[in-house]
Amino acid sequence: LWRFGYSARLLKTNHFRTAASNTSFPAVWMLLARYSGRIPGVFVVVKKNSFFTMPETVEDKANLELYSPHPQVRGMTLLNREAFKRTVVVPVLKVKKEIVNTLLKSLKHTVLQHPGLKRVVEDPEDEDSRLVILDPHKIPEFSLGESEQEVVKQLNVRPEVSKYNLELTYENFKSEEILRAVLPEGQEVTSGFSRVGHIAHLNLRDHQLPYRHLIGQVIIDKNPGITCVVNKTSIIDSTYRNFQMEVLAGESNLVTKVKENNIAYELDFSKVYWNPRLSTEHGRIIELLKPGDVLFDVFAGIGPFAIPAAKKKCHVFANDLNPESYNWLLHNCKLNKVDNKIKAFNMDGRDFLLGPVREELSKELPLLKEEQKTSFHIVMNLPALAIEFLDVFRHLLAGEPCSTAGLPTVHCYGFSKHDDPAKDIQERAEASLGTSLDGRCSTYLVRNVAPNKEMLCISFRIPADVLYKRPCPDEAKPPSKRLCTSKDLSEEKL
Repeated sequence: LWRFGYSARLLKTNHFRTAASNTSFPAVWMLLARYSGRIPGVFVVVKKNSFFTMPETVEDKANLELYSPHPQVRGMTLLNREAFKRTVVVPVLKVKKEIVNTLLKSLKHTVLQHPGLKRVVEDPEDEDSRLVILDPHKIPEFSLGESEQEVVKQLNVRPEVSKYNLELTYENFKSEEILRAVLPEGQEVTSGFSRVGHIAHLNLRDHQLPYRHLIGQVIIDKNPGITCVVNKTSIIDSTYRNFQMEVLAGESNLVTKVKENNIAYELDFSKVYWNPRLSTEHGRIIELLKPGDVLFDVFAGIGPFAIPAAKKKCHVFANDLNPESYNWLLHNCKLNKVDNKIKAFNMDGRDFLLGPVREELSKELPLLKEEQKTSFHIVMNLPALAIEFLDVFRHLLAGEPCSTAGLPTVHCYGFSKHDDPAKDIQERAEASLGTSLDGRCSTYLVRNVAPNKEMLCISFRIPADVLYKRPCPDEAKPPSKRLCTSKDLSEEKL
């Protein structure tokens, strides 16, 4: 490392030392490239997400960045595919075509291995031969090493390495390579996206916005099946859980089809909330349910909890405030043939809990017997606000619980930026409920939303003293003789 002039200050930084200690040698070069932008005296080749290096040769210095597009594309904002053409000089072995496959296996660590580039090309001078392209990093002086010479000797192949002009075009480069060549040096490159059917959804940074239409077109070109690319232009609206978006490239059709956990959904991505990163969490909750259980989905969206629960023969009550989500929920219920198993509502979440949920629990819980195994689950997937709704459960029902086993289980989602997100979520839930959940809840990390921002799910069975408003002990007496006070209620709870 010292040979290439890196200062002790860089190597001693905690971030670099920690990352490098658990990183393979090629990946260490990736870290150096990230800190320095360009490694002097070395040429860097992008391969998947690793960096491989070799000493610079005097041969064809214009092609040091062998697998990178032509430098003239830097700063391009309107995609010009022709500008990515370039010619590079690579080492090749001339081989009889009948032994090509054998040679590829024998020299698999020396042959060119790069997505988008052929390893074997026709010999323009001999139709019975082929040219096998070698990795120029492994053959820096255009001559084979001793071990490679031994291999080709056994195959009766001449060990002479020739130079071949390899034509590179836009089609040969991966999307990361194209965007890294176009965007300003040292700037973060976005090639990742969420896929929703035929739509690619990006969250671009400010410095990437001037290149947004080019980025969109590159993603369409390099990802079969993607015909529309959008960029989020505002934060998610907490009322209807949708956001403003701009179509960057492709068609403007935002009605799409998706498949999650073997269930098909249709939706208008511009009007409803859908996050493909939540598929594992949807499946996790459904695994907790048994046929015959009751599910109340307070913020149901288009049905990723409700529909698979209904398919599992649960009784489902699904609600969403967004009229578009409600309509697509009804549509997807019919699409999956569970429309007769789900009662759908278009209400505010609080009204849904105080209305249909309270009504159903008031009717069903008193009928529950100890030996019955029906469970009641309440899913509250609105992480920005759901915890604030938990106060609804305070004295939601009247009377006494017939069976503590029948008390509903709540699965409530929330965001946290706290150093201890699980503790934070529990404390906030306890504040809304007005009781401690120590030993009575579990928290599950769903996903990392952003740096220092986690999405969690807290699950707990609603304590009986929270859910039930117990009657005054002498409630049956005439009003004039009732002496029940707040103190009596307090003592009755004890």
